[in-house]
Amino acid sequence: MSHEPPSPTGSPVRPSFHLIDSAPVPVAPWSHCVKVGPWHFLSGQIPNLPGDEEAPLPDGVAAQTTQCLDNLRLILEGMGLGLENVVQTRVYLLDFQRDYGPMNAVWERVFPAGHRPARTTVGVTGLARDALIEVDAVAFLAGK
Repeated sequence: MSHEPPSPTGSPVRPSFHLIDSAPVPVAPWSHCVKVGPWHFLSGQIPNLPGDEEAPLPDGVAAQTTQCLDNLRLILEGMGLGLENVVQTRVYLLDFQRDYGPMNAVWERVFPAGHRPARTTVGVTGLARDALIEVDAVAFLAGK
């Protein structure tokens, strides 16, 4: 019995797993993106810098939010997509009460009114590399 989801044509849709050269090296063994049909599932990104994963993380949640979204943008671009294809995100904040407002201020600048993805934001007790924030995403590309 097949466990692969059927495509609209009835043939199986196989996931493909992608690492994007321009994006930061993952801090653990996972793919940057798993593509299943038109759906793209992007792993959580912390604010580490592409090409220099040992560099200190940016100071403050606003700068870290910007870097997380820049990292997601690099993965999306590597998959032939952009932020306009993002339909859902999850945000993990180390200090929810302190950082929710500043994170939202960056979010409003990056995602224009009229195209803000669905989002869940949760407080957590720890993140890789002592980051203040991590963001993952789901993107959709019609016709692919």
